[in-house]
Order: sequence, then C-alpha cells, then structure tokens
Amino acid sequence: MPETTTDDPLVQIRGVRKHYGRHEVLRGIDLDVRAGSVMCVIGPSGSGKSTLLSCINHLEPIDGGKIRVGGELIGYRQDNGRLRELRDKQLAAQRRRIGMVFQHFNLFPHMTVLENLIEAPIKVKREKRRAAVEHAQQLLESVGLSDKASAYPAELSGGQQQRVAIARACAMKPQLMLFDEPTSALDPELVGDVLAVMKDLALSGMTMIVVTHELGFAREVGDDLVFMDNGLVVETGHPREVLAHPQHERTRTFLSKVL
Repeated sequence: MPETTTDDPLVQIRGVRKHYGRHEVLRGIDLDVRAGSVMCVIGPSGSGKSTLLSCINHLEPIDGGKIRVGGELIGYRQDNGRLRELRDKQLAAQRRRIGMVFQHFNLFPHMTVLENLIEAPIKVKREKRRAAVEHAQQLLESVGLSDKASAYPAELSGGQQQRVAIARACAMKPQLMLFDEPTSALDPELVGDVLAVMKDLALSGMTMIVVTHELGFAREVGDDLVFMDNGLVVETGHPREVLAHPQHERTRTFLSKVL
C-alpha cells in the first residue's frame, strides 16, 4: 500500500538522476508538488525539463532516486532493499492516474474527436460506453468544442487539437496532469484558448506540472515556479517572486533574455 498521509505532497521526487550514455540529463532532482497546486517549470532547452516529466510517469526509466505519486513508488517496486522495474501491466495501471499532454497533440487521426476521448476509458478502465460518452461530451463542452465531437483531427486547428488532447487526458480522471510545453507548437493567436482551458483546469483543483515558456501563465496561475538548468533545479519559489526578484545569477541571466 502507498505510504502517505493527508499532509504529504501528491508528488515526491527525491535524488532523481537520468543519463543517456555519458550525458547526465538529470543530476539529482528534489521536488515536492502539493495536491491541487500548479507547478510551472522553466529553463533553457536541454535543461532536463521534458525528461523530468517523462520520468514522472515512467516513460523514461530513472537511473537513481525515487518518484512517488500519491505515496506510490512510480515505475519500480522495492524487493529486499533493491528497486525492480514494474512489468508493463503494472506500469499501465500507474499511468492511468497520470495524464500527459505533449507539444504535438498525438490524437488518433482515424478517429473522431469523441472516439479519441472515449477510447481509453472504455478499453483501459472498462467504463460503460454510455457513461464514457456522457463524460466526454461534458469535457468537450468544458474546452469549448462541444460542436466538434464528430470532426476528425485533420479538420481542426492546432489549438483545437490541443484542447481535445487535454480533454482526452482528463477523460481518464487522473490525479495528476503533466504538460510538456503544450503551446510551443501553436501559432501565437491560438495559444490563448489553450491556456484558458489549462487555467480552468487549475481552478477546478487539478494538480498540474507544466513545462512552459509562457511566463504570463506561470505568473497568473502557478503556485510554484522551478527554474532548471543543466539537469539541476537552480531556483524555486512563488512565480511572482522568482520572476520579479530572482536570487540566482543564472536565473537572472535566463529571465533577462526571455522576459
């Protein structure tokens, strides 16, 4: 059983390391994410932000440390003091509780919008089709796309596809949502609609970790801001405080170029 109390963070990351060959991408990451909070992660390309997200739901195995979500060790089980990687079926069960939205929408092109939303709840969670459809329709309404249920992804704009991708992740009723630069592939005029959906999701109480370049979103919606560089957490704090008064020279240099 998960070892957790109501006072524990929903996400606990301790000493996480990840390398590809000789290149160490994550060099000992320690972070806590409180239930119902929004953590925004910023930093230059190659700093390890996206890799960290992939490790949280074990799309990438880690090479050191531990990650817990809801008190449950992610990706591994402890066996006589050693960590052993979970089998695929066990990993899939864990990932049901962790939604992820990528830069590119990854919708099934041969399925309608509604079919994209109900596929996993029916196939993975064994929900009744009627209940899955009803929930999907509610989600489409919440992202402003109730009139697109019968459309195919190719018939939608990039912003609409990303809103469908968010709704699809929410269809699994996850504990945690991970966003990997969800607006970076969008035309500038489409960004606002996606950020509005994410803001509404945050206001609903969803726990979110958002890798983003949208500093305005981080300032307005984020509860915590993390600046990463070269595989390390350089600075953390409340977004408004970090953006206005960064404490570390590396943070100041980065923000001077992007603000």
